[in-house]
Amino acid sequence: QVQLVEYGGGLVQTGGSLRLSCVTSGRTISRDAMGWFRQAPGKEREFVAAISWSEDNIMYTDSVKGRFIISRDNAKNTVYLQMNSLKPEDTAVYYCAADRGSFYLDRATSYDYWGQGTQVTVSS
Repeated sequence: QVQLVEYGGGLVQTGGSLRLSCVTSGRTISRDAMGWFRQAPGKEREFVAAISWSEDNIMYTDSVKGRFIISRDNAKNTVYLQMNSLKPEDTAVYYCAADRGSFYLDRATSYDYWGQGTQVTVSS
């Protein structure tokens, strides 16, 4: 079966950094777009970042531009999210997802497979 598993969440102070990893098994992601979403308590799931399979289309939500970097290593079947200069408002459960071939990479409904999520908490 296809599984996506996130790693690297935890508790950090404001201004700190975390590196999230998402490892996919049961499917090769080399031709998939990969995305990161997050959901805070009482909030809707929010788009964070996405990267197309050919890496010619990389997207970020405005609130993380200049702070977060999405990357992928197809040989390891892994996508990463480097998070720098973290703020308390970044606190959420972060999910990775794989898209087999949709047009809108910033929409959760475009994605076919989802990880279980990893908690990121940023203290003030």
